[in-house]
Amino acid sequence: MGSSQESTFSSASAAAQVNASALDLLPVYAKELIAGGAAGAFAKTAVAPLERVKILLQTRTEGFQSLGILQSLRKLWQYEGIRGFYKGNGASVLRIVPYAALHYMTYEQYRCWILNNFAPSIGTGPVVDLLAGSAAGGTAVLCTYPLDLARTKLAYQVSNVGQPGNAFGNSGQQQTYNGIKDVFKTVYKEGGARSLYRGVGPTLIGILPYAGLKFYIYEDLKSQVPEDYKNSVILKLSCGALAGLFGQTLTYPLDVVRRQMQVQSKQTQNSSDGFRIRGTFQGLLLIIRCQGWRQLFAGLSLNYVKVVPSVAIGFTTYDMMKTLLGVPPRERVHVSGGNK
Repeated sequence: MGSSQESTFSSASAAAQVNASALDLLPVYAKELIAGGAAGAFAKTAVAPLERVKILLQTRTEGFQSLGILQSLRKLWQYEGIRGFYKGNGASVLRIVPYAALHYMTYEQYRCWILNNFAPSIGTGPVVDLLAGSAAGGTAVLCTYPLDLARTKLAYQVSNVGQPGNAFGNSGQQQTYNGIKDVFKTVYKEGGARSLYRGVGPTLIGILPYAGLKFYIYEDLKSQVPEDYKNSVILKLSCGALAGLFGQTLTYPLDVVRRQMQVQSKQTQNSSDGFRIRGTFQGLLLIIRCQGWRQLFAGLSLNYVKVVPSVAIGFTTYDMMKTLLGVPPRERVHVSGGNK
């Protein structure tokens, strides 16, 4: 009996050692990519209901223009139930995992390359984070944009509830999608591969300064923290939240243009404010003229509500995953910019 228990214990110990050895074989950057992807997916899912409402406000879906956050959530619950809060979240999670992985990995690579080649002329301060973060944001967007397009189209449509048209009074001519694959298939038929990148211009123009500013402000704020508190999760969280809020406020109008470009092919052309957005700056001017300048910030207050918990959940999950995967703490290296 005792021999059998010892054998079982030995087998379990051997399996644990094999698993630990397999993790040890992974390079540090691979572990960080896994941790970052998991954190991004968990944070996105946690704030998915707020993200859905934000998109409905940005795209001026009928029945939502005059509603607040709680009223919008209540209306979604009434017509679509809890599943309505997470419509489009599958595409969002599929996008955020590779996006977060690419963003952080390429940020480190770009930062190292800039420091190795241009440090004498631009220095080694937060400006490097601004440039590397902008380049990394652009790279991640280009690689994952079709998934963002699918997420927006799925979140924009609102299901029928036994009424003609849809539940919020749209014309009934609105096309519906049955999932991510159906979005890709239908959009590709409409205009080929190019249509999968509709709205990518405003996205890039918005993400380049946003990603750059986010890293710039975050690193600059962290540099002001006393040495004894640099490892504080709460302070890192606070710095990240402030950086995200400031960066999003400056670039939010470009996000509104992008959303309206993504869904304009589905909106009725005979509506009173119907128009076609063909470019970023033309879109900004059209929205101001036809919908008012306030529309450029539609959903921004909701974005503030969403960003803080998203950043908090993301940081917490990321730290837990790094501990679980055995990622060693990185020191700030002059040439590689190991800190994020």
